[in-house]
Amino acid sequence: MKEDFKSYYAVIFTSTQNKNIDGYSEMAEKMETLAKQQKGYLGMDSAKNDVGITVSYWDSLEAIKNWKQQSEHLQAQQKGRQYWYSWYNVRICKVEREYEFLKK
Repeated sequence: MKEDFKSYYAVIFTSTQNKNIDGYSEMAEKMETLAKQQKGYLGMDSAKNDVGITVSYWDSLEAIKNWKQQSEHLQAQQKGRQYWYSWYNVRICKVEREYEFLKK
């Protein structure tokens, strides 16, 4: 673990999509671009298959709350519930430690 490690937060968004996802890719790209502009945003990882998982990283719970309430993100959430998702789950976790492996 890094000596100067500072804990942060992860928002884990797990979902299944409906068959009709017209406009979804464009909105997802727009939301990623917009998230990167938000104060407290640290990064994002995403994997999509039968179940999609997107994890965004934030420096505080306040930053997460502000992102959740951002007007364009609110519109995307509404469209997601109305058109794109058949199910989703959101988990907010505090990351207190991390490590990685990289084979060279």
